[in-house]
Amino acid sequence: MRIEDKINTRYACKNLALEVKDIDEKEGIVSGYFASFDTIDSDMDVIRKGAFKKSIQERGPLSAGNRKIAHLRNHDWDRQIGLILELEEDSKGLRFVSKMGRSTEGKDALLDYQDGILREHSIGFNYIGDKVKFEEDSEYHADGHFDIFEVKLWEGSGVTFGSNSLTPVIEAAKSSGDYNELLDKIHALEESFIKALKTGKGTDGRLENIEMRFKQIQQLRDSLITQKPFDKNTLKDEKPNDEEKKNLFLNLIQNS
Repeated sequence: MRIEDKINTRYACKNLALEVKDIDEKEGIVSGYFASFDTIDSDMDVIRKGAFKKSIQERGPLSAGNRKIAHLRNHDWDRQIGLILELEEDSKGLRFVSKMGRSTEGKDALLDYQDGILREHSIGFNYIGDKVKFEEDSEYHADGHFDIFEVKLWEGSGVTFGSNSLTPVIEAAKSSGDYNELLDKIHALEESFIKALKTGKGTDGRLENIEMRFKQIQQLRDSLITQKPFDKNTLKDEKPNDEEKKNLFLNLIQNS
């Protein structure tokens, strides 16, 4: 992608595999990172420290403006799940502390954070023309990378590790032939869904969403198994196996 194409992007989203740092169930507080510094992503971008400084000053939780940076779910502005209490850059990246809302969306999101269903974060932002620089002589990638020195940040979102966000990871796995890390993540998410369905907490809408996501992940995993040249030990060591998981899922749905 050329710099011009990035700049002309109306609304960019960047998914990052950053786990939640801490959850205070009693107070409804979630903390973690919306973005990381000095790491290359699938867009060949490397965000540098200072990229969020101006946005925090203008729209951060301590700013005077009304249009503050929001904590959303899946970049949906109709699903504001929490209020950002702290937002700052540290040596690792963009750190946040948010209080989940008392709304149904906020309560369900807190449960999903606790169960490991909301496990990663993403940012919604605009590139700024003179703050993007292409580095051909790159330490990150043989084809070069884009240094991102400033963005206009609008929101940070909790996202499920689902089929849409897996697309670039799947393509990378196809190219390299290494599916192990991807399958490990899918296993972890499957276990999170099973845990959530067992507890049965939250609204009917939350449980229906978990059911839908579970089916998507199972379908994705099945497609990966057909593509990957597994050896005998790969499937032999799985506990529980695919059929057992599907039966458990069906039992959970029937009894919910």
